[in-house]
Amino acid sequence: MSVHTKKIKQVRAYTLTGGGADYHDQDADHWIDDHIATPMSVYPEYRASRQSFGLNVLGTLLVEIEADDGTVGFAVSTGGEPGAWIVEKHLARFVEGAAVTDIEKIWDQMYRSTIFYGRRGIVLNAISAVDLALYDLLGRLREEPVYALLGGPVRDELTMYATGARPDKAKELGFIGGKMPLHHGPAEGEEGLEKNIELLADMREKVGDDFWLMYDCWMSLDVDYATRLAHCAHEYGLRWLEEALIPDDYWGYRQLRKNAPAGMLISTGEHEATRWGFRQLLEMGAADILQPDVGWCGGITELAKISALADAHGALVVPHGSSVYSYHFVITRMNSPFTEFLMMHPSAEEVVPMFSPMLIGEPVPVNGQLKLPDTPGFGVELNEDIPRHRPYTH
Repeated sequence: MSVHTKKIKQVRAYTLTGGGADYHDQDADHWIDDHIATPMSVYPEYRASRQSFGLNVLGTLLVEIEADDGTVGFAVSTGGEPGAWIVEKHLARFVEGAAVTDIEKIWDQMYRSTIFYGRRGIVLNAISAVDLALYDLLGRLREEPVYALLGGPVRDELTMYATGARPDKAKELGFIGGKMPLHHGPAEGEEGLEKNIELLADMREKVGDDFWLMYDCWMSLDVDYATRLAHCAHEYGLRWLEEALIPDDYWGYRQLRKNAPAGMLISTGEHEATRWGFRQLLEMGAADILQPDVGWCGGITELAKISALADAHGALVVPHGSSVYSYHFVITRMNSPFTEFLMMHPSAEEVVPMFSPMLIGEPVPVNGQLKLPDTPGFGVELNEDIPRHRPYTH
């Protein structure tokens, strides 16, 4: 039986406990939760920890899709039990019984049917997880890696920068740059701004002039503060300022890009979704680099459309770190010349797999470079020792 005649037998949605895709759910001593500026930093009681305001409440969503020959593809995203409900109680009807190659049609039906309560957020996370699981299934059935389904690689290996608290260690490990979390937002005044610049200056001294340094602001700033930060940071060669404003402030991003010093790039998009959201950013001239998360923006089906729009506008697409789910896409696109590696080691001093221990066979960069294997699908397996729960059935 040829692949295009195979049908989808069943969709299953699970939550996972431990080692999941909700990588914000880390222990208290992890750098990823150490006084990072957020939209909630205006409230002192929620300033020291992102988990204090609930960043880790959703948990991991695992979607499995089984073909009629028993082959199973899977993918993970953030979404937990609410995401599982959406998959089981709503999206499954558009997947089960469809041909395994009907990915575009399935995506369109999932999106159109959820517009009345979706458009972004957890609904798009659920759609993304289904879409990624479909690509994993198709790759397994065709015995090809996902990047081959997308047209094949345009380069031999991926070049990476590292996101974490220790860019100096990232340089030692061979990465092209290091992106640090911004620790202090506008509510912490001039003292906080000075601390942000002091950290950048100290890190520049450690890594030298040729190593990229970036600041991830995680939606915590306003245009005035971001402009001041950009100009102060320019002295220390900050390469880009990332996600400075809340994602819906397209007008603010446009103004910030105009205000930024010459040579400094403005990036955003981690919490944006669909081609329409990114079209708004592009047509308003609001960003130099788009950073969609393939597990949140609509999956690979939508990421391909976002990338094409960006290419037509001369913008780069550097997806938010999501391991193999973005690696297979980035290696097929000319306007994605490098990508992000999220340092999940607690002190950001060692390279460890992003989704460990959940995924088995997850590749990691060596000297800042990563060669993708030709393993079918996304090339990883689920660790069956991780407890899972299927809270809903249909």
